[in-house]
Amino acid sequence: MVAESPTYNREAALAVIASHAGMRGAMLPLLHAVQHAIGFVPDDLVPDIALALNISRADVHGVITFYHDFRRRPAGRHVVKICRAEACQARGSTAIEAAAATRLGVPMGETREDGRVTLEPIYCLGLCASGPAALVDGVPMARVDEAKLAGIAARVAA
Repeated sequence: MVAESPTYNREAALAVIASHAGMRGAMLPLLHAVQHAIGFVPDDLVPDIALALNISRADVHGVITFYHDFRRRPAGRHVVKICRAEACQARGSTAIEAAAATRLGVPMGETREDGRVTLEPIYCLGLCASGPAALVDGVPMARVDEAKLAGIAARVAA
């Protein structure tokens, strides 16, 4: 059975695609614009994007799946990203990641069924000297420990 595509404003997405059609080097700006307009880049738009840019669907799919910032499904109302870079790992981010999955009630890389929170990895926030680091709804947080994680969870997962 094929999973249904999440709902979104298809007309808005097609208008964004049309505004970039035929432009040289438009792939990344177009994908960012679609995601900004509707919150993610749904799989069923890949053929429309490919046609507008005169490239293969495989090329579009490859770019969407290569870059971590592009979403193929809507994110939760809150997005928590835990740094997985080496410096943060050396400062305990692996344990924070496991604790975050437990406290937030969602595995890494997923969105909770109620749509409240998405937990994702990120691969450097530039806070290497003060890790482990996290990005909570776009706000960087340094020195994330169990106490800070409890506060994050209380704010975003309740």
